Amino acid sequence: MNLTKVLYKKFGYKEFRMGQEEIIRDVLEEKDVFAMLPTGAGKSLCYQLPAYSGHYPVLIVSPLVSLMEDQVQQLKTNGEKRVLALNGFLDFDKRENALQTLASYTFIFASPEILQNKRIRQTLKSIRFSLMVVDEAHCVSQWGHDFRTDYLKLGDVREELGKPPLLALTATATEDVRRDVVKQLKMEHPALHINTVDRPNIAIKLEKHHSLDAKLRSALQYGKTLQGPGIIYFSSRSLAERVSNKLAQSGVKGVAAYHAGLDTETRLLIQQQFLNDEISIICSTNAFGMGINKSNVRYVIHFHPPSNIESYLQEIGRAGRDQKPAIAIHLFTEEDERLPIAFIDTELPERQQIQGVLADLQMRMGEVLSINYEKEGVKHRLSETAWRFIVYQLQLNGVLQNSLIQSFHFHHLLEKLSNEVDKLRRRKLSKWIGFKNWLYDDGCRRKGLLQRFDETITPIEQCCDHCGLEVDQYMKQEESAQEDIIMAWDHELQLMLNVTKEEQGEE
Repeated sequence: MNLTKVLYKKFGYKEFRMGQEEIIRDVLEEKDVFAMLPTGAGKSLCYQLPAYSGHYPVLIVSPLVSLMEDQVQQLKTNGEKRVLALNGFLDFDKRENALQTLASYTFIFASPEILQNKRIRQTLKSIRFSLMVVDEAHCVSQWGHDFRTDYLKLGDVREELGKPPLLALTATATEDVRRDVVKQLKMEHPALHINTVDRPNIAIKLEKHHSLDAKLRSALQYGKTLQGPGIIYFSSRSLAERVSNKLAQSGVKGVAAYHAGLDTETRLLIQQQFLNDEISIICSTNAFGMGINKSNVRYVIHFHPPSNIESYLQEIGRAGRDQKPAIAIHLFTEEDERLPIAFIDTELPERQQIQGVLADLQMRMGEVLSINYEKEGVKHRLSETAWRFIVYQLQLNGVLQNSLIQSFHFHHLLEKLSNEVDKLRRRKLSKWIGFKNWLYDDGCRRKGLLQRFDETITPIEQCCDHCGLEVDQYMKQEESAQEDIIMAWDHELQLMLNVTKEEQGEE
């Protein structure tokens, strides 16, 4: 088959980007494939072109509604009519109609959660899929073990659907994450296509500050002077909103805060405005950015550290997708070190909390347990993440069968779940320590990141602040000089420092 001919006919490209053709050929040979391509390298083509070569229908598991809707819209813009997104935006009548005509679609997008719906899964079983795709596959390892445990069920879903060939796609995954993804998805002898995570067009700057006050001033200064569009990441909803407001008050136009506390319609509106260049700066938690197809983001600033290197690379990789120069700036104070550890403590249940849940279940043997967080998780004073972890473990150990509470050995299960929590906590702490070591490394910033993926670097200009970096190249051209932003921060700082743990976590 002449793949280049199909590429030009369907997509208008005369040649493949790095790594695409080799991945597509393995997909066409119906192999299981694990593919790691850098952000902006055209991962979606790796399942779209096989579909247009006769390998359809395709089921694509996508982690976020916004990402799913964006991918569906791109396909429709390119003339594809046989595409469907199964998510909460479909009302009952539209969903029923879609399920009755499901076999007529070429591309079917679905979230891991909706694939747990019995009605939907039963309908999907009637279709012989040529390919199953897990997009952003690192989420299987990164999110699946606690926050979104339905990722860990995708291997079973695949078997229930007749075990179609599987393509796992990601931009960043260390060797241990790759092994975990392959194991969880039950991939058999997968063809591995591991391309570099390096983005040489993104300069890296680590900027250390002695106080939150100094860091805030720097963030505001960059927001005012850097050439946008840009994204500033925070670990706190309140800080994202406050910095957004301060930038707007200082005269910066087109600034918005984005986090999971906003309703879905508002988030989608902000996302669309950013894509259309109606908003130039997004002050966001990590709820924003995955899969956003915006090529001209010129900078990404981290006000707080992510909890691992993979997340950091995913987030800075949202800059410079057009291959033009961009910059990633990390603002760091030693006080930031407590944040990832606080997240881990909030995300995982304590032994006493597990004990309380099990004691409650013992008294309700034979009842139906709602897995809804608001109904049950809040009652036990658990975070939503901790509640989902416990529910998954209960299902895994047969305590919950079709939502019915079964009998169990109290002390045995308490020890087992406590041990699982300890293992997961150690895993998360190890990931954080890896990133923390990078923050204190005195060498080349790019080399420090790449060596964790067993990669070496080629010297480049505008590499990082250690090797030499001219930040002025990334400033607005009309700004002849940077202006000092002078504000009264005393009261604001006190409010910002008293951020609650509830505000610090995001999905």
